[in-house]
Amino acid sequence: MTARASTENPSRAAAVQKVVSKGGIEAWLVEDYAVPLVALEFAFKGGAAQDPIGKPGVATLLAGLLDEGAGPYDDEAFHRALDEDAIELSFSADRDVLTGRMQTLSRNIGRAFELLRLAVAEPRLDPGPLERVVSQVAASLKREANDPDFVAGRAFRGLSYPGHPYGLPVRGDLATLPTLARGNLIDMRTRTFARDHLKIAVVGAIDAATLAGHLDDVFGALPEKADLDPVALVSFSGEGVRDITPVDVPQSTIRFGRQGIARKDPDFIAATVVNHILGGGIFSARLFREVREKRGLAYSVYSQLVAFDHAAYLSGGTSTKNERAAESMDVIQGEIASLAEHGPTEQELDKARKYLIGSYALRFDTSTKIAGQLVHLQTEGFGVEYLDERNKLIAAVTMEDAKRAAKRLFGDAKLLVTVAGRPEGM
Repeated sequence: MTARASTENPSRAAAVQKVVSKGGIEAWLVEDYAVPLVALEFAFKGGAAQDPIGKPGVATLLAGLLDEGAGPYDDEAFHRALDEDAIELSFSADRDVLTGRMQTLSRNIGRAFELLRLAVAEPRLDPGPLERVVSQVAASLKREANDPDFVAGRAFRGLSYPGHPYGLPVRGDLATLPTLARGNLIDMRTRTFARDHLKIAVVGAIDAATLAGHLDDVFGALPEKADLDPVALVSFSGEGVRDITPVDVPQSTIRFGRQGIARKDPDFIAATVVNHILGGGIFSARLFREVREKRGLAYSVYSQLVAFDHAAYLSGGTSTKNERAAESMDVIQGEIASLAEHGPTEQELDKARKYLIGSYALRFDTSTKIAGQLVHLQTEGFGVEYLDERNKLIAAVTMEDAKRAAKRLFGDAKLLVTVAGRPEGM
């Protein structure tokens, strides 16, 4: 009988303070004075799922413009102010959130929080920077137009969730980018930048009292409640479909997927372990072993679980010679069917549990990673105690759990498959 993986580690949750400002704004804080740095990450619920109908890319443009001039500073002056005090500030949009990140030397905390306040509360969204950012996004999309990886991913996304915000491109597309105006960005910011869906984490050389004051300074003037459009729960679409986009390259890029398991589902942890066995572990995964090591079909192959606020799916991918694309998919589908029918072996389950438990610490090896993990937990609706519970949940996954999750996750092994290239036999 295999030994159960150990979960004995110092408590991560105990290091996290919940700081609440006088204005009622909450942040998770990890004080650490080992180096004189402060890292902050925050997220507003919304993201690209809130893009106006027919105008994908608004959230991405808004994120790209928040540090391109704010308050009294135009874009050049704002960047100069950041550079003068070595302050790092960036923003990005994902499906369900718009995220901001700041890192500063502790001696420049006051200045860093003031510039962050301006970016959040008084972004200029000037026409010149808007035109430049639109051009940058458009140039990127043009470069990727014939990139097989991009082409396969775009087709996969559209077929997975047709007619739903999750099926649209986060960065927009070349046809609609020119139609996105400053007013769209202002409306997006007005609707989504609010305190009720704000999640914040701070790590570094700052105490709770100092942080609390800065929280009110930066976020205190925001509206209390966001005005988010409802996003419908949606199931994965297209299982059993194979879609091929011809691209004149010697290799075919393949994306595959099917319905997943929601993040708060009781079987999600077991599904995480099972996915690691299929294609999440680099060298120990079945797909790596069967596709690369045994047959030399591809250099890399993977699978992953993706969980949005209103959808979940299993996805994976590989790239292989056109003449071996059909064989590669046969092997992948066969391994998925085998796991669905028989589940993993005891050895596979034991190795997966140990790897997932041991590697968890790598998510917390820098202050920016810690802040990111803490915000991620908050946006998913977990409490700080999950930092200690997670590895215990992994260790508790039994063979019965794994087999049940495998049947749910892989089902009849039917996949949506999108291919960019000239695959033979498909």
